Amino acid sequence: MDELQQRLERGGQRLVAMLGAKEAQRVRQAWRQISPEFERYVVEFLAGEIWSRPGLDQRTKSLVTIAALTALGRWRGMELNVRMALRNGATREEVLETLLHLAPYVGFPATWEGLTIAQRVFQAFPEESSSQ
Repeated sequence: MDELQQRLERGGQRLVAMLGAKEAQRVRQAWRQISPEFERYVVEFLAGEIWSRPGLDQRTKSLVTIAALTALGRWRGMELNVRMALRNGATREEVLETLLHLAPYVGFPATWEGLTIAQRVFQAFPEESSSQ
């Protein structure tokens, strides 16, 4: 298996670990319908390379990603990453504290939006939220 194929395989496994098999397939299909190249880039590079690096644990990567996406106002990605954070070992409290910590740095409106999205995820996916 060549290096690209290894990253694709590793990325697919990482997405399943972070989203569950059914949701990973649904999300990948949505990306693929928009652009097969985008889906491949996300699986191969983002999940297969970046999320698979050993330097930080998955929980920490999730909280950092939530902070970055909130700061950038990337709400669709933020919602997905809150769900992944809960599967990566972050607690609801850690997600909320991450968002509260951002308020003086990214602004209260961005924090409010992030908190609203996190609350929506907690309500929509109680099994992921309650497993922590």
